[in-house]
This record gives sequence, C-alpha cells and structure tokens, in this order.
Amino acid sequence: MNPKAFLVAMGLAALAGLVVAHREEAAAGEVPTAAGDYKVLEPIRHGNLTVFPVVVARSYDTSEFLTLDEGLRSGEVVVTESGNVQGLIRRPPHGGAALPRHPGPQVNTLVLVNNSKRPLLLLAGEIVTGGKQDRVIAKDRIVPAESDPIDLGVFCVEPGRWVASSDNFGSLKMAMAAPSVRGSAMAEKDQQKVWEQVGRTKDQMTVEVEAAAPPSAAPSAGRELRSTTSYAKVMQNEAVQQQVDSVAKPVEERYASTIRQLRDRHAVGVVVAVSGQIVWADIFASTSLLEKYWPKLVRSYATEAVVTRAKGAQVSEKMAEEFLERIEGQHKTVDSEPGLYRHTEIWGDGFKAFELTSLLPKTGFAVHIAKMAE
Repeated sequence: MNPKAFLVAMGLAALAGLVVAHREEAAAGEVPTAAGDYKVLEPIRHGNLTVFPVVVARSYDTSEFLTLDEGLRSGEVVVTESGNVQGLIRRPPHGGAALPRHPGPQVNTLVLVNNSKRPLLLLAGEIVTGGKQDRVIAKDRIVPAESDPIDLGVFCVEPGRWVASSDNFGSLKMAMAAPSVRGSAMAEKDQQKVWEQVGRTKDQMTVEVEAAAPPSAAPSAGRELRSTTSYAKVMQNEAVQQQVDSVAKPVEERYASTIRQLRDRHAVGVVVAVSGQIVWADIFASTSLLEKYWPKLVRSYATEAVVTRAKGAQVSEKMAEEFLERIEGQHKTVDSEPGLYRHTEIWGDGFKAFELTSLLPKTGFAVHIAKMAE
C-alpha cells in the first residue's frame, strides 16, 4: 500500500499495520508523517470473544481531556432535558450567538454544559440515564472547557418511558452500548433502527439468562427483563451482569496486565472479534485514555459475545491487522468545529470508520478512532 495515497484517501494516518522500532511520546502538536504506526499483537481469547491488543509507535499527551464519567461524578458536567436549558445559562453567549432554545424535552436532544476548566471528550455509545428516557450518545465530539449549553445529539435507548425519573442525567457506570447498538447510532443514524437493535439485544440476553438459570428459576429470571424496555436496566440486571462479567472479567484482567507490560510500547486500543468474525476496533491517542474507557469497553464487547450464538473459525493476528489496514473508502464526510475538533466518517467495502481529531491548541492528533465491520 502506498503510504502517501493512503493518507490522501483517508486522512487516517493512525491506522496501519507495520511496526516502528523507535517508540516515543509525540510532542504536543506534532502530527505523524508516516502511516506505519500501529501493530496488532497476540490475541486474548475467552469463550467466543477475541480481543487483539494494538500498540502504536507514538502516543500523545491526553491528560487535559475530561471524560463524561469524570465530569458527571464531579458535578462539573451537567446533562438535562432540552426544555431545561434556560436554567443552565451562566453567562451571555460569546459574540451574541443564540443559545439553543427548545419548547420542551425532545427524544433525540439533550443539553450539556461543561463547567470544568478542561475540554470534555464524549464517545458515541456512552449511555446517560435519567430524564424522561435513557439515551445513547450518537457521535464522538469534544466540548470546550467552561462551555455554554450545547445541543447533545443522542438516540433513545428506552422507548417505553416518557416520564421524568430525574431532572439531570448520570452515566451508566461500567457500561457502554454493545457494538451492534453503537453501530446503529453511529452509522445508521436512525432512531427506529436503534430501538430495533436495543430490542434484539434485550431479547437475546433474556434467552441467555433464562438458559443459565436453574429450570425452576428460569421464568422469574427472565420476567424482569421482559417487563422493561430500558437498555440500561437490562444491563444493570444482576443476572445479566453475571453473564457479561463471566466473559468480560478474564479479558479485562489479562488486558490490564498487558497494558501495564506494554506501557513503554504504547498499548492504545483493540481489534475485537466475536464468534470468529471481526466486528469492531477502538483506537485511542494514549494508553492512559484507553485505560479510562477499558472497563466500559470490554463489557460492551462481552455483551456482544453473550448475545451472539453463531460460531466461526478463530480470527488470526494477520486478519486483525488487515482489518486495520483495509481503510480505503468510497465516500467520506467531514464535520468540523474550527479550533475544537474534526469528525470524519468513511464508508468502505464492508466497513465504516469514524475518526475524532482534536483541533485544540498543541494537539492536532486523532483522539479516538472507531471502525466497525458490516
């Protein structure tokens, strides 16, 4: 593959499969000039879930970024229904620009304020619970420090409720939507398809929980799951957590050890296969950023493994590496907020890829790259 053509066609210099011998942390604002930065390592397997660690030639300083969990936990980040926006206004908008105004709560809109002094990183697939419905964030983005209220694009993952459970939202701790649900929000951008995928995941999980329970307890084990439309409540169910943790914990522990061992080699992501099929890849700008999201990510992958019954041959390192390298697309769209971030979507043969690049001062690097198989 011609590196120059690769960069021009894709703008995703982060994804490739060759090893660079000299490894270092890149200086702030320094953008890689070669495409051969990423390497897939020997997989971690448990049941039908396979995770390939990915290391990188260089990593970046991401310490300035605040995660959603950190911001909600500290109270510096507030998420609420759109009808409550006026109560969040702290100061006049810069340059007199109009603040978001809505007559009341809307299914696919929430309002977020970042009161911290750090830029906030949001990942598609993160779930916020509360308000009139639980929602899943639809797109990766960066919210500036001390922001005015912004419209936060979301999809509902709880179609059966439109009654407020709380004024503000919290995060679904230790959980992120499974790749199939994340993909519906990120790629399809269709509320009905998100609801359909949530329903399939709930139904498949109910079957697995009932199958794992003693015969006398199976009806009651599935009753609670069948009675809810909330993806969050399904994932918080004790029996579901046991199913997910039975797959996630061994992988989580082994990869946590791998991260520690490979810190000097910059372990920054994974390629994920379920039942012999590559389904996803998540790549971050630094090991520390991966570590923050890893407990949530591994449980999302494990959820996909639990609800996927099909069996297939094992995926090899070469296949995982080819998945990262195979990145040429037939179509690309770019959404940018100048001085803040650039979000790029690529449609290719059998995949879609999403890259979030920070445009904040002294950055200019890809903070997160997600790639899904189709």
